[in-house]
Amino acid sequence: MHPVTVVIPTYNRSGILKTALDSVLNQTWQDFELMVVDDGSTDNTAAMIAENYAKRVRYIYQENRGAAAARNTGIKAATHDLVAFLDSDDQFDKRKLELQVAAMLQEPQYLVSHTQEIWFRRGKFLNQKKKHRKESGYIFERCLELCAVGMSTIMARKSLFDEVGLFDEGMPCCEDYDLWLRASVKHQFLLVDQPLTIKDGGRPDQLSCLHRVGMDRYRINSIHNLLNTEKLKSEQRELAVRELVKKCTIYGNGCLKHGREREGNKYLQLAETFRPKIV
Repeated sequence: MHPVTVVIPTYNRSGILKTALDSVLNQTWQDFELMVVDDGSTDNTAAMIAENYAKRVRYIYQENRGAAAARNTGIKAATHDLVAFLDSDDQFDKRKLELQVAAMLQEPQYLVSHTQEIWFRRGKFLNQKKKHRKESGYIFERCLELCAVGMSTIMARKSLFDEVGLFDEGMPCCEDYDLWLRASVKHQFLLVDQPLTIKDGGRPDQLSCLHRVGMDRYRINSIHNLLNTEKLKSEQRELAVRELVKKCTIYGNGCLKHGREREGNKYLQLAETFRPKIV
């Protein structure tokens, strides 16, 4: 057996957290540590876990600092080398850990793996577009374009975080885009090409809904930081510059259209600063 730490960050989701917990506890692969990092919940999350899961769940409470900080707490506290993540509104297929652990043991050169997903929105099945299909290998270009790695699909070795760093706790959303973009600069992603993670979206408490307006500015900042701090290959730098200019232009013009002139001009100027660097 090869043990895994499963980290579930949560905030005021006691009503749906049970589904996520049960999906882990019912895995065919039972060699795991299940950790819930409660990011300052004010509902009955602590009582619900104490009453129903006290013997199976390692519960850590912290003051509210956001999803990135909760995941970082989980990584630092993880007992095992392999760390998997599950958002508290998602769930695992019952063979998720079994198949993903087997894949990583068979391909030990990979520090990170992910899986395909099944999507639901408000309980109804949602067809994914082709661009949302997950890929294997060097996925840097895909990671620039969009969040190409599902947070609840990930299994990674702790050494990956030692090398590329943790989630950026200053980002209220898109922190997963930022981290997997940094990881994709140097590392290949192993794909377990089966839909082993189930997502149910469309709720107003999700970060993608709370930060829907202006979300792309966080991705722009991630690419900008990458260009300023990482040693990129020439091809990677060119791809990053192109995507930065594209995103800045779209976002800047969108701001102007909605009357946010100062913000729009800021991003359009950033695009013009990098445009001459496009080969």
